[in-house]
Amino acid sequence: MNKQDLLDAVASQTGNTKVAVDETLTAVLATITKEVSAGRAVQLVGFGSFGPGERAARTGRNPQTGEAVEIAAAKTVKFTAGKAFKTRSTLLDASRLQACANARGRIRTTGFRAEVDWPA
Repeated sequence: MNKQDLLDAVASQTGNTKVAVDETLTAVLATITKEVSAGRAVQLVGFGSFGPGERAARTGRNPQTGEAVEIAAAKTVKFTAGKAFKTRSTLLDASRLQACANARGRIRTTGFRAEVDWPA
């Protein structure tokens, strides 16, 4: 799904125009970007939180030559999914696996992992 698909979906669910939804989404994204750029976290309960992060300096490898290369520290953005979002995503994955397993094989779940046994 791209931004246009998202705008279409939200407009049809809310009954608002695509222009109004686009303005709202643009304002939300700009606000999140501004806050995280200023070093503050933005928490959307049930969805997740955006926050500033840092990557430490490290030594990498040039894949062509194998030579060691120093990679500088960098600032980044972290997203942590909220509990409701994780739960919903897990349920979707489990239902897809179940449908697939019903069609082609067996399924067993162990904790948070699901494993599919395909027929030989």
